[in-house]
Amino acid sequence: MGLFDTLDDRLGDQLEGVLCAHHDRRLTKLGWGEVLGDGATGWFSPRAPIRHGNRVRVLLDGSEALPIIAKAIEEARSQVHIASWHANPDFKLSREPGEPTFSELLTTVADRVPVRLLLWAGPPFPMFEPTRKRVLGNKKAFTENSAVQCVLDARERSMHCHHEKIVVIDDEIAFVGGIDFTDLEGDRHDSHEHPAERPIGWHDHSSRIEGPAVADVAEHFRSRWTEVAGQELPEPKVQTPAGTSSVQITRTVPERNYDFAPRGEFTILDSYMRALRSAEHLVYLENQFLWSPEITEILIDKLKNPPSEDFRVVLVLPRKPSNGSDTTRGQLGRLIDADGGNRRLVASTIETHDGERTTQVYVHAKLGIVDDRWLTVGSANLNEHSLFNDTEVNMVTDDPAVARDTRLRLWSEHLQRPIREIDGNPAEVVDHIWRPSMEGKGRLTELPGVSRRAGRLQGPLRGLLVDG
Repeated sequence: MGLFDTLDDRLGDQLEGVLCAHHDRRLTKLGWGEVLGDGATGWFSPRAPIRHGNRVRVLLDGSEALPIIAKAIEEARSQVHIASWHANPDFKLSREPGEPTFSELLTTVADRVPVRLLLWAGPPFPMFEPTRKRVLGNKKAFTENSAVQCVLDARERSMHCHHEKIVVIDDEIAFVGGIDFTDLEGDRHDSHEHPAERPIGWHDHSSRIEGPAVADVAEHFRSRWTEVAGQELPEPKVQTPAGTSSVQITRTVPERNYDFAPRGEFTILDSYMRALRSAEHLVYLENQFLWSPEITEILIDKLKNPPSEDFRVVLVLPRKPSNGSDTTRGQLGRLIDADGGNRRLVASTIETHDGERTTQVYVHAKLGIVDDRWLTVGSANLNEHSLFNDTEVNMVTDDPAVARDTRLRLWSEHLQRPIREIDGNPAEVVDHIWRPSMEGKGRLTELPGVSRRAGRLQGPLRGLLVDG
């Protein structure tokens, strides 16, 4: 490493230190200081209800998740509540011939039950999509000649958004994930096969929840709707047990956005920090971004001081995220340095092949698994936006069966092998199957070279600029 790189590296460390100190001061002021300050471990945050007796299924890729969500909406008996970053009226939740558009589906259901759709209003200035002009046009299309109620929420923090993706049916079924009902920028109908002939596929997930935890998703929607729409909704009833999984609904709600959370809520950050600190054998993360120095610092410490001989960190990230590519690679560079050639870290991206043509798959997922004991899936990226400033909702469970089943299904998809061939010690699978699979024409490939110099500095600088 040359002198300029060394100086740049030190400056990056200093800026990240300033950013982390700023986050610590902000959360301490709000009464959330222990999230960053006390080194707590465990599978759940103490700041949100833990609901027992749930049935949970993680739905992998849009081609699996979207038709299931559509069927639940179609069969609604009392109400449909949806909160999303963005939605297109002409988007179709199923690729089967003759299927209705999203607007047609909601309009049909709204003829018999209330349908409420809560969307981000878009940025105040047309700097990026979805613009407010586009959102207003979509609202008109959803509500014209229809009983659908659509409300736009402009209560975002400056330079941030409402990013959650939740659907609640009859207060009995909830979907929590990262998939929006739009084709903006990419194909949300990506499948396990990632066909190369389609537009760029977005690898993403949702979760289907039944049982007492649904009430917490429903209450979050009710709280936002009541303040933004000015329409009181009844408190959701807590459902009877439907399964054996303990579930916690975690959120990011920045302070001063809503009266229902004047000091904010940061349980997604709390949950990630506790689970990653607790890791003994495996950290598996699929995420669109890896910017957060708070998250990276925990992983760096684990790589430098592995809690067990078979400890591994496996990352699945996009080759070219929509923004902040150098930021992610800068953090990845720090992780590679911390690994020090011990081969405990694997960083991959997904691509698909059709003859001589190679197509990148865009990793939009927001999923984490630790030790096959803890799992989270939702809308939160591992960046300052999602952990501190956007509104987000994630589902967390400590059900080992759900965590392990989800990991094996994902690894089977990525490694293109039946589950029986990868159902062993994760460290051995990583060393003897995952790593070799990145060397050929498989679905996984190693992420490109690490950005250094100015690229390393973009993350902390961006965080300081946009995080008030």
